[in-house]
Amino acid sequence: MEAPERVIPPGSHLADPAPLGLAGFAMTTFFLSVVNAGLLPATVTAGVFGLAIFYGGIAQFAAGLWEFAKGNTFGAVAFCSFGAFWLSFWFLAGRTDLAAAGSSAGKAIAFYLLGWTIFTGYMMLASFRVSGAVAAVFVTLFVTFALLTIGAFTDVPVWNKAGGIVGIITAVVAWYASFAAVFNFTAKRPTVPVWPRA
Repeated sequence: MEAPERVIPPGSHLADPAPLGLAGFAMTTFFLSVVNAGLLPATVTAGVFGLAIFYGGIAQFAAGLWEFAKGNTFGAVAFCSFGAFWLSFWFLAGRTDLAAAGSSAGKAIAFYLLGWTIFTGYMMLASFRVSGAVAAVFVTLFVTFALLTIGAFTDVPVWNKAGGIVGIITAVVAWYASFAAVFNFTAKRPTVPVWPRA
């Protein structure tokens, strides 16, 4: 009688790409949120473009592709989407001239943010089945996008400032999730809690 064939999980030869994706997301979110919170003037917004392209964008998108290879649909959709978000942010904020749109330019930005709020909302619901750490990232990110969306629709600065403050919290939570994954890997045991879900 032949021994049953051993099933090898997809992408088991690959390192976990999630810590990279979370780190790229965290740092870029942190910088832009510091500006939105008013801790730095809006004139330095262009300073985030390098991070938006290379770390939040390309590195995070690459992490999403590796998640596809590992068979992780949630991670693939999350990292590829938010990697694309940062690339689209760079293009929208740094390479798109909305002057011809006049008063409609602000409304266009508001609907752009609303779309990302909707996407983050349903990813947040799915994140509850991943881990407590990942769910915390998506809950805070959803609140961040919601506040920024309200700010864009109402043109009331306090909403953008609130979104910036929650965005900083989001970045810290994402850094924690990234740190936990890296530290637990190097420690060879679950030392830093992430509260995994069944």
